[in-house]
Amino acid sequence: MEDLQSDISSDGSSGRSTPERCPRPLYSPDSSEEDVNILEDNQVDEQDENLVYVKVEVKEEADEVDGRDDKVEEIPVEIGTDGRYRKCNMEKHHIITPDGETEDDEIPEDYAEENPITPNHSAEKPYSCNKCRKRFTQKSFLQRHQKWHSGDKPHSCPVCGKCFTQKSDVIRHQRTHTGEKPYPCFKCGKCFSQKSFLIRHEKVHTGEKPYACSECGKCFTEKSTLVIHERSHTAEKPFSCSECGECFPRKDSLLTHQRSHTGEKPFSCSVCGKCVSSKSQLIRHHRIHTGEKPFSCPICGKCFTHKSNLVYHERTHTAEKPHSCPECGKCFTQIGNLISHQRSHSGEKPFFCAECGECFSRKSSLSRHRKVHTGEKPYTCLKCGKCFAEKSHLVTHERIHTGDRPFSCSHCGKSFTDKSDLVKHIKRVHVLAMENGSQQDPSIADI
Repeated sequence: MEDLQSDISSDGSSGRSTPERCPRPLYSPDSSEEDVNILEDNQVDEQDENLVYVKVEVKEEADEVDGRDDKVEEIPVEIGTDGRYRKCNMEKHHIITPDGETEDDEIPEDYAEENPITPNHSAEKPYSCNKCRKRFTQKSFLQRHQKWHSGDKPHSCPVCGKCFTQKSDVIRHQRTHTGEKPYPCFKCGKCFSQKSFLIRHEKVHTGEKPYACSECGKCFTEKSTLVIHERSHTAEKPFSCSECGECFPRKDSLLTHQRSHTGEKPFSCSVCGKCVSSKSQLIRHHRIHTGEKPFSCPICGKCFTHKSNLVYHERTHTAEKPHSCPECGKCFTQIGNLISHQRSHSGEKPFFCAECGECFSRKSSLSRHRKVHTGEKPYTCLKCGKCFAEKSHLVTHERIHTGDRPFSCSHCGKSFTDKSDLVKHIKRVHVLAMENGSQQDPSIADI
C-alpha cells in the first residue's frame, strides 16, 4: 500500500510511468455525466497492473477485474488525503483500496440533508466538556458551551449594557430596543423578533400540541410549557428568592418578584407613562386605554381583560370554591383571598404606608390608601367627567346615569345601585322590624 501511495503524485498521476492526460479537466463545466471517466480504457498503462483506475461509469471490464457479477452503481468519486479514492452516496462511504476491495464507513441516513457539503463525514463528537461531559462535533461549539459554566459574558449591549455569552444573543436582544421584528407569520402577518418565536406561534394556526401531561392529559405546543405545567402536580418550585426565600415554579416569576425588593419597574406605558415590573403587566395595563377585553365568559358573555379574571368569574356560575381556610373552613374562589383571610386569624399586616405608617393585610388595600396621599383619581366618568380613585367607585357611579340597580331586597323588592346600600337597608328596616316583633328572619340573621 505504501509503495503504491509513494508512486502517486498529488495530482493523481503515477511517478513510474506517466499515462496520457485527458484532453480536458475531469469535471469540466461542459462535461456530461455519461462522458466523465477518470481514465479511458485505452489510456491505462499495461505495466501498471497494481494501480487501480476508478471510473464513475463502470463498464463490463471493471466487473471482470473486480470479480463480481453484480452491477455497480454510477457514483461520484473523490480522492482522499490518504491517496485513496472514495465513492460517495447518501448512506455509505465506499473506500476503494488499490486491490479493488471496498471498505464501508457508516454515517447516518439523514446526514446528506443536514450536511449537504462537508469534508468531515464522521458522526463522532470528539470534543467533550470537562464539567458536565457533554460532547460536541466542533471545538467552537464546545468553547461556546463552556462559557455557560465559567459565567463569561464578553458581549454587551451598547444601549443598556446587558451582557451575553454570544454575539448572536446581543443581536437578538438589541431588537428589544429597536423594535425590529424580521420574522413574519404568513398566515396572519404577525411579526416576531426571533425565529423560535415564529415557529412557536405557527403552532397556533396548525393546532399542533405534541406535548401531553402524563397526569391530566393536557396538551401543550412547547415542551418547556409542559415542564412548567407538571410542577403544578408535583408542587415543585425550584426558583427561590435570595432576599426572602419565597419559591416559584417559573424563573420569570422569580425575576418579577425580585423587582418588588429592588423597586425596579423597567416597563413603561407609552400612553400615560405608568411603569410596571413585568411585560405581562404592561400588556394588561394597555387594555385600560384600548378597552380591549379579549376573554369572554361562555355562559353569560361577560368580557375580561385578563384570563385569570375570567377563570375566577366562571366560578361564580359553578359555585366552585377550591381554596379553604384550615382554621375556620371558610372557602374562597381565589387563593389570594384565602391568604388575605388567614391574616385575619394571625393579625399579620405586612403592607405599610410609607407616608403615615398605617398597616394593611392586603396589598390592594395599601394601594387604595396611597391615593389618599397622592390625590390620584385615574378613573373618569365618560358622561359627566367626575373622577374616582377606585374603579369600583366609578362602576357604581355610572349606574346613576344608566339607571341600573342590580341589588334588590328579597323582603320588599326595593333596588339599589350598590351592594353596601342594600346591606344598610336590610339592617335598618327589616332587622329592626324583626327585633321589635321578637322574630328574626333566618335569611338575615348573619347580617
